[in-house]
Amino acid sequence: MSPTIAIVGRPNVGKSTLFNRLIGSRRAIVGDEPGITRDRLYGVAHWLGRDLRIVDTGGIVPEDKEVIPAEIFRQAKVALAEADAIVMVVDGRSELAAPDMELSRLLLKTGKPLFLAVNKIDTLELEPMAESYRTLGIREVFPVSAEHSNGVAELLDEVIRVLPPPDDHELPATVETSASEAGQQVEAEYEPDAAELDLRETPSFEVKVAIIGRPNVGKSTLLNRLTGSARAIVSPIPGTTRDAVDELVRNEDRLYRFIDTAGIRRKGRTEQMAEKLSVVMARKHMEAADVTLLVIDGLEGVTALDANIAGYAHESGRSVIVVVNKWDLVVERARQLKQKEEKSATSARRAANTPRRAAAQDLRIVADQAAYERHVREQLKFLGYAPVVFVSAATGRHTEKLLPLIDEVARERRKRIATGEMNRFLKNVDFERAPVPFSKRVRILYMTQAAVAPPTFVLFTDRDVKLHFSYERYLENQIRRAFGFVGTPIRIKVRPRRGKL
Repeated sequence: MSPTIAIVGRPNVGKSTLFNRLIGSRRAIVGDEPGITRDRLYGVAHWLGRDLRIVDTGGIVPEDKEVIPAEIFRQAKVALAEADAIVMVVDGRSELAAPDMELSRLLLKTGKPLFLAVNKIDTLELEPMAESYRTLGIREVFPVSAEHSNGVAELLDEVIRVLPPPDDHELPATVETSASEAGQQVEAEYEPDAAELDLRETPSFEVKVAIIGRPNVGKSTLLNRLTGSARAIVSPIPGTTRDAVDELVRNEDRLYRFIDTAGIRRKGRTEQMAEKLSVVMARKHMEAADVTLLVIDGLEGVTALDANIAGYAHESGRSVIVVVNKWDLVVERARQLKQKEEKSATSARRAANTPRRAAAQDLRIVADQAAYERHVREQLKFLGYAPVVFVSAATGRHTEKLLPLIDEVARERRKRIATGEMNRFLKNVDFERAPVPFSKRVRILYMTQAAVAPPTFVLFTDRDVKLHFSYERYLENQIRRAFGFVGTPIRIKVRPRRGKL
């Protein structure tokens, strides 16, 4: 409900740099390559006691009919429609271009308060150059340097002046938690009587859900389906999404912030700086989320890169739901190949030796959800706790299953087991069945749950010995069997009765 300010302009004039300057963080990827920003990005600026909702848009070239520029223009028009004021950015060090003139004509037709920020005016000597841009017909012209913050305060003062005065219904805009803040886990020093401490979790009013995966697996399509909007640009071109795109959705009394991240590539496959930065930002947004939706292309199956991305989520302590996308295409391709096989008049022996027929047989097998889930479990053994859902983001089939599942996983992530209940459970665990060498065995005196999100358990032992991985895996399986913790990793820490490891 805070007033909205849209930042628009042609590619590579410094819109994202100005956006980052206004909101006070590096939310948007910035580089020398034109056309880095594609989807619209939102942030919050605070000025003169007011919260301002800032929208960054991709570079607009109104007459370009290519898929990506046309989609960028469509996204920008959405931002303009919801804006209370518009800031058009031009490059003060380059000559006036035809796209600038065309865009200024479109913006003047909106009738909304319009400001011209002539960017890259880094010194006082360059300020007179800004006057040449008055030919665009925009009355309010401000020489600024987004990189050095010159002239930005004067621009905001004038924007605030034309906005309607705040009323009692204007609420503070939501500020996203940074990845570094969300990722910090402070480990307490555990004493023997720590099991009796009353450790309560901080209530969460919003579930952050990061959509992660390789390029071109359908992440943006899934975001649009879950939010019921065309929030993210969708195209068959891999790597279309660069900045992380987020959208807030309310379902009954629960808020979800869905974050569509850029496709994560192998390091050796990222050539442009924008691609490298998009991968870094994708991992940061993933680490700031509560739940991750790991999207897998059903036609290609689980690849080594999928396993690497899943490992990132697991190691960072995020809850995981595996989403097998394009399931409708898997079933259709299997049906087509089966029909082709039935029409063939070749012998059974020749069919068995033909690679195409072998592929048809394989696809008929994986088109069965139970068989495909076994394939997923085999390739992602460390995600045995993660639910697997089969959907078609393009058609919406079975995507309605995701919100209830996200709710369940978010609850399990923050579930706390009382210390007394944990120790009663501990007495019933038969540790003799754990495949652990005798020299690595320890006696667990008692255990307590020390943290949530992810659930973290502390074992107090009789010896200063690192817990054997088989022991830890066996104990984790027993905890899950008794208490659930669906979709979330479990952390187990060891403290000897006296001294430290």
